[in-house]
Amino acid sequence: MEQFLGGRTAVVTGGTRGIGYAVAEALLGAGAAVAICGRSEERVRRALASLASKGRVVGQAADVSRWEDVERFFAFVERELGGPDVLVNNAGIGIFAPAAELSPEDWRRTIETNLSGAFYATRAAVPRMRARGGGFIVNISSLAGKNPFAGGAAYNASKFGLNGFSEALMLDYRYEDIRVTTIMPGSVATEFGRGGTDDWKIAPEDIAEIVLFVLRMPPRTLVSRVEVRPSKPRK
Repeated sequence: MEQFLGGRTAVVTGGTRGIGYAVAEALLGAGAAVAICGRSEERVRRALASLASKGRVVGQAADVSRWEDVERFFAFVERELGGPDVLVNNAGIGIFAPAAELSPEDWRRTIETNLSGAFYATRAAVPRMRARGGGFIVNISSLAGKNPFAGGAAYNASKFGLNGFSEALMLDYRYEDIRVTTIMPGSVATEFGRGGTDDWKIAPEDIAEIVLFVLRMPPRTLVSRVEVRPSKPRK
């Protein structure tokens, strides 16, 4: 693989499994030093052990719904690898139920992880990117951010919000050489996707390839939003 990210540092939230793990692996293959986080210390350890042979990778347990955890994680990244050049906001959860059957805690966890988590990581990353002369933020959203579905009240709200946040973020920093892309997958074959290995679904590695594609674009060009669907969904 072309080492076009040699000398760069990338941060992937929720990088211990699924899309986040695939993205971390692809970034390492492209030459970046990579930092991952996840809520479970054990999963962080397992992911680091699996990725260690692929390049320079570090990680720390962090719950992105907590600003203190995110702040501590980015301080760790800066000590270990320097400031970030790339941030992939991938961490997310899905809790699905009709609105009146969602507990206030389930609502809060979904919004705080999927939306506030991206804000917290961005808030920690942007000043560090400025100090390095620019950067790239990739937000992993969902087609659920434009297509509501029954039982998706919390998840839809979080992803609609993430799409709006991403577009405002792009406008905030486009003249500071910080580019922002939103990737909106449909059904992906992960634990999160509730389908496991269904072969009709998008593979996590496919989303990782899209991340590399947008990062390869020359500085004059920004792919601001990518919608991704299974080519042959179940009928």
